Amino acid sequence: MDIHHLKIFVSVYKNKSFSKAANQNFLTQPTVSEHIKNLETYLNCKLFDRVGKKIIPTKEADILYEHALEIIDKLQNLKENIEKIKKIPSGKILIGASTIPGTYILPSFIASFKKFYPDINIQINISDSQNVINSIFSGDILLGFVGTKINNSLIDYIPFVEDELVVASPNFFDKSFIDVTELLEYPFIVREEGSGTRKETEKWLNHLGIKLENLNIVCTLGSTDAVKQAIKKGIGISILSIHAIKDEIECGKLKALRIKGNEIKRTFYIAKHQKRTLPFIYQLFYKFLKEQSFTE
Repeated sequence: MDIHHLKIFVSVYKNKSFSKAANQNFLTQPTVSEHIKNLETYLNCKLFDRVGKKIIPTKEADILYEHALEIIDKLQNLKENIEKIKKIPSGKILIGASTIPGTYILPSFIASFKKFYPDINIQINISDSQNVINSIFSGDILLGFVGTKINNSLIDYIPFVEDELVVASPNFFDKSFIDVTELLEYPFIVREEGSGTRKETEKWLNHLGIKLENLNIVCTLGSTDAVKQAIKKGIGISILSIHAIKDEIECGKLKALRIKGNEIKRTFYIAKHQKRTLPFIYQLFYKFLKEQSFTE
């Protein structure tokens, strides 16, 4: 059933005339008759009886008229609501993110985005990169933010923000650089197994010829915030994202040390499914992030 057929039917029903309906809809009378005939064929019933020069709606036409009005109204309201969303975007965006982008990077982007679109609500589900990609692949979320590319041919990874891993130390350290060998001397705090930061730390240490187990590990903690608190208390040093300790550096509670001759760089990515179409408000957020990400 075509919505255009219903609109023509309503016009004929109201006017009780094929010719008036034709004039009202800028159609020829044969075209109107053809629309009604198609509708009768689809519904397997007669909608109008011809009595002399008059047409009289059948009982089936009376029933169809009530439903046709409701269907046309709902479609019109749907169109108006969609147009309203485009003019004043509103609704909820659900995204997934690994710990560093979800906790320390995205909030500032969201604050900037909401200055332009205050009626859009954004919810972040924080988990590890693997779970974020799994959620995109299963269709639970449409956008994710991760620090590791998980092999999946159906996932696109778009560079989002650059990150640097630094040696986070108590603020009483009086230097800005340390030698690689000095990492073996200080008490060391590590993240738990499965942490993206721990994986990057292990990868980087291996590149320098140091195994994680060679470090003087004094504590294993389950979150970046827990590691930061332990460093502040003087328990040890650790390797953390520069984004995670930015505030503590600015207020003098922690210090970032670099390894002489070595930088630990990585990229965070926006992840999306190649086959999924982003709804309008998601498109707005996605476009905003791509335009802003490497400029901040």
